Amino acid sequence: MATETSPRAMRTPLGRVRGLGSAKSGTHHWWMQRVTSIALLPLTIWFVISMIGLAGAGYLETLLWIGKPVNAVLMISLIALTFHHMAAGLQIVIEDYVRNEAQRIVALLLVKGGCALLALACTFAVLRIAFAI
Repeated sequence: MATETSPRAMRTPLGRVRGLGSAKSGTHHWWMQRVTSIALLPLTIWFVISMIGLAGAGYLETLLWIGKPVNAVLMISLIALTFHHMAAGLQIVIEDYVRNEAQRIVALLLVKGGCALLALACTFAVLRIAFAI
């Protein structure tokens, strides 16, 4: 006769005492890493090919290239996905290797805040070029 295992039985004794258990966010985090990496693949290929095409181009020609709506949208998508993917990857490293809770929280805040600020700065630069032309 099969017995059902309760979620409580799946936790370690220490986890039961602390009230810790599966937060059910690991699967989402794992999927988001895969989704962003798959989305980054064609965007990175587009970016590399575009940069090769712009090799030797002048400053004004590069500004005009960024100012095209399709290029601006793809560039902003590349920026957003790159920084999101980077923050998620660094979060995993910090959670796995930083043992001190206070240091872990500070490191996570710095990484997420830094990635958000850099992504905003890059996006602002692209939008400024795109709307100035």
